[in-house]
Amino acid sequence: MTDRPLTLMAVHAHPDDEATGTGGVLARYAAEGIRTVLVTCTDGGCGDGPGGAKPGDPGHDPAAVALMRRQELQASCEALKISDLEMLDYADSGMIGWPSNDAPGSFWQTPVEEGAARLAELMRHYRPDVVVTYDENGFYGHPDHIQAHRITMAALEMTALTPKVYWTTMPRSTMQRFGETMREFQEDMPEPDPAEAAAIAEIGLPDDEITTWVDTTAFSGQKFDALAAHASQGENIFFLKMGKERFGELMGMETFLRVQDPTGTAVPENDLFAGLR
Repeated sequence: MTDRPLTLMAVHAHPDDEATGTGGVLARYAAEGIRTVLVTCTDGGCGDGPGGAKPGDPGHDPAAVALMRRQELQASCEALKISDLEMLDYADSGMIGWPSNDAPGSFWQTPVEEGAARLAELMRHYRPDVVVTYDENGFYGHPDHIQAHRITMAALEMTALTPKVYWTTMPRSTMQRFGETMREFQEDMPEPDPAEAAAIAEIGLPDDEITTWVDTTAFSGQKFDALAAHASQGENIFFLKMGKERFGELMGMETFLRVQDPTGTAVPENDLFAGLR
């Protein structure tokens, strides 16, 4: 036996992604004495600048935005009691179709092997028992999320480690509730066009295909505080508008698709560390 603590590694694309999909599990497992390692792949420089300025707008300085978002990320990590933060600091590639996708040095333009080699080095150092990242489509098609998936899976192949591996997902039933709640809090929100509605309907998985349901309701306050720490991006973080109590009701369950498991634990399961303790 070893006295090395059980370790969770979450690989995310931008500052604030850690809070949205995994803030609950990061807080819960930290409270249970598990080492929590967050790897953030990009600097977030394509996020909103002061006054909501977008990339290319007057007043948007990517370097200043990246610095501000690093400080916010550190505050989020404090709220979630994350043990270790590692930043790969690639340039944010922006949303799909943005010119920044093609910028030299952006995460999207970085060879997968290069990013994977850096991540594999971190994996060998921390030796995670559980690794969490996105699915092949980056959950909703963001280039940096897709790239985070690619380097994570490639890094795992480069190491001799055999952790449990999960991809974040969302039950389709919850996606439907999100849509209803967003319209409740944003009465002027236009109805999506049919193509957009069809794309949204394909996000996540049917409920019966989800392997892992982790109840993090007791930690939803920390998750809310972590999201609130990313105040510069508040315009894009709809969940902050509903207040802590409603947030906890809607965001208390975090769900995953298990894609690698050396323990043979039956699914569905309610613990990322099932079979490991």
